[in-house]
Amino acid sequence: QVQLVESGGGLVQAGGSLRLSCAASGNIFSLNAMDWYRQAPGKQRELVGRVGSDGGINYADSVKGRFTISRDNAQNTVYLQMNSLKPEDTAVYYCKAEITTTDDLRYQSDYWGQGTQVTVSS
Repeated sequence: QVQLVESGGGLVQAGGSLRLSCAASGNIFSLNAMDWYRQAPGKQRELVGRVGSDGGINYADSVKGRFTISRDNAQNTVYLQMNSLKPEDTAVYYCKAEITTTDDLRYQSDYWGQGTQVTVSS
């Protein structure tokens, strides 16, 4: 069984910073791409950033230059450093990981964290 546990959300003033973490555990054979998504009230969930198993990184245009995604493969953890936060960044942030488990090496599946609330006040 695989678990993704997020931490680091909270309340911050506009212009401030937060660092989110997401740690994967369980019967993991390989951890492939790891993503951060967010969902604001009344809006669809959107991709914030992605880091591939090869280290390749992509960001949504709305966060480029402000957010940095990184991963620690030894710890099966992905991070999201968020700087210069704006009220429109307020959302529940979710991590997603593409994981091949030891149960079946033929496939990979998507696993989601429980979400962490980020609130940016103006």
